[in-house]
Amino acid sequence: MENFESEVSSLDDETTCLVNSVNSVSKKDEPSFSDDDRIDTRSELKFETVVENEGEKAKRKQIETALSSECTPLLTWKSLAISRFGLVSDDLRFTAWPLLLEVDPSTDEKNPSLQELSDHPEYNQVILDVNRSLKRFPPGIPYERRVALQDQLTVLILRVIIKYPHLRYYQGYHDVAITFLLVVGEAAAFRIMEKLSTENLRECMEPTMEKTDYRLNYIYALLYNVDRDLHDFMDKAGVGTMFALPWYLTWFGHSLNQYKDVVRLYDYFLATPPLMPLYVATALVIFRRDEIFAEGCDMASIHCLLSKIPDNLDFETILIDAMRYYEKYPPEKLEKLVRKRVEKEAKERKKNEQMARNRMNRQKSLWVRFHNCIPGWLHMTRRSRLGLVFATATVVIGYLYYIKYGIEMQHVPFGRLKNSKSSGE
Repeated sequence: MENFESEVSSLDDETTCLVNSVNSVSKKDEPSFSDDDRIDTRSELKFETVVENEGEKAKRKQIETALSSECTPLLTWKSLAISRFGLVSDDLRFTAWPLLLEVDPSTDEKNPSLQELSDHPEYNQVILDVNRSLKRFPPGIPYERRVALQDQLTVLILRVIIKYPHLRYYQGYHDVAITFLLVVGEAAAFRIMEKLSTENLRECMEPTMEKTDYRLNYIYALLYNVDRDLHDFMDKAGVGTMFALPWYLTWFGHSLNQYKDVVRLYDYFLATPPLMPLYVATALVIFRRDEIFAEGCDMASIHCLLSKIPDNLDFETILIDAMRYYEKYPPEKLEKLVRKRVEKEAKERKKNEQMARNRMNRQKSLWVRFHNCIPGWLHMTRRSRLGLVFATATVVIGYLYYIKYGIEMQHVPFGRLKNSKSSGE
């Protein structure tokens, strides 16, 4: 744990030379996590009150002792957040989370109103996402309190992206923000989201999802080192990394149904390097390896299985495994495998695209091939079609006129026609 600070700085200095061009899209084009863009299709987040066990009670005393001291070092807070049971309860997190991130929760800044923020280009999307997140608020709270929280969440998000205009809002960001809003309140939540957005979540808030997509490949690089059989099985099935996208973007806040699991993971992520969610994702996949193998080598079945995280998983074991993986295979040791995988996928994608084009060419009819050979000026545009209709009508009218009058004129002697002309003169 003593080397976390150096690890974080080294991760910030990393450069990614290869990216997946499939996801070279703007934030507006990225898929949402919800199956329905109008409502939140997730199950309701369960805010169950759990009686603390003996281990949690002992951990609470340690945290209260650290809080009573004015000189508790940062490494102590990190150790408390990482170790079993984390920071135990929200009443302790209220004070410990700002200390863990070394942010000052007090502020004399005036919060802007929703009306003042309504002209921001991201305003409508943020409103839509906040309205879809009703099930992530505690159940049974008064309507007025819920509406107030929704307004606070919207303001919180927009304040960050207005203060840092190079950052782009992404769908799922609100899942992170709502957790901090519920635990530490509006002022401290802004300070925390401000720091996370410029550090841990910085790559996720770029204009494109290229770096995010690149990072997700660390899951397979780590699987290759830790569980080769599982890696080969998932790779052969073509599962890909999309199942882990909401995990990484929201620190699992979008995918978990138990509130206690969400805040426990947030304890852990606040105290560990920025890429630790990927190690937890890998540890979670390995933890469920038997279920994955039982699905058979089928992409859709495995993706569906992994997309739904069951309740009451043993996250303490998963977090211990993730830390062990990080210590043995830090990101810099995985980078070569990640680049190799990205290069391989880029070549396969290019090959498949060429095969698809060739197949389409073979399936084209003779008329289509002939049509492609016609110069552009001969193509039947709307203007040329109108011209053709007009020309055809002219020919038809001329022909009819000839039938009616031209034949009669053929039977009139030329001399008679000439005399008639002379007499007319």
